[in-house]
Amino acid sequence: MHFIDTHCHLYDEAFDADRPDAIRRALDAGVDTMLLPDIDAASTPRLDALLAVCPQHFRPMAGLHPTSVDGDYEQQLRHVHDRLFASSTPTPFVAIGEIGLDFYWDRTFEVQQVDALRRQLLWAVDLDLPVCLHIRKAHNELFALLRQLNRPSWRGVMHCFGGSLREACCAVEMGFHLGIGGVATFKNATMADIAKAMPLDRLLLETDAPYLAPVPHRGQRNESAYIPLIAQRIADLRGISLDEVAMVTSSSARSLFAL
Repeated sequence: MHFIDTHCHLYDEAFDADRPDAIRRALDAGVDTMLLPDIDAASTPRLDALLAVCPQHFRPMAGLHPTSVDGDYEQQLRHVHDRLFASSTPTPFVAIGEIGLDFYWDRTFEVQQVDALRRQLLWAVDLDLPVCLHIRKAHNELFALLRQLNRPSWRGVMHCFGGSLREACCAVEMGFHLGIGGVATFKNATMADIAKAMPLDRLLLETDAPYLAPVPHRGQRNESAYIPLIAQRIADLRGISLDEVAMVTSSSARSLFAL
């Protein structure tokens, strides 16, 4: 049985003490492909270092995370643009991400976040790449921007989807997949309802490691080895086999990210 973790940060400092062991545990659990979204210019060297050590199991993204958008965001965007466009060889990136809008903690740079997202969405169109979206307390603003850009459809994933069932339906109608992670295993989680209601081929498995570990590891460091726990939760919610969840979600990930 094979799984794909479509969103993890195994280059994060939280794994510095045992990164090889965490990778081995993931492989032993059947998670043989892990996608690495970038955050900003500071995180890029760590991502690239991990990719260089274990290229057969990791695939990179490039993007500017919304919480890294500040008064210096133009320089950060130039960094992303150079990674995406400067190389004379075909792009190695499977997506532009993680990008988006995050108005949960602070809306000081709201205008700048929207501008950064707009420009990265257009780069995705130019490069024919999917996007990995981080959206928190900003689904209405996201949908408004997507409608303004007036594309017939979009390709990408709403990472760690945290919206309502209505917003999930809207995202799927626009062409997006939904990233289902450890939150789906939490008691009374809305994401569990979404994982049950949405088409299975629109769901992707993810950990967001080291964050949001699933039950029974809630509150601990998350890691890609826990993907089967999330997949089992989806299988239980839908009354289907773990094999079917693994097969369909992996097929969707391979198709979306051209793996």
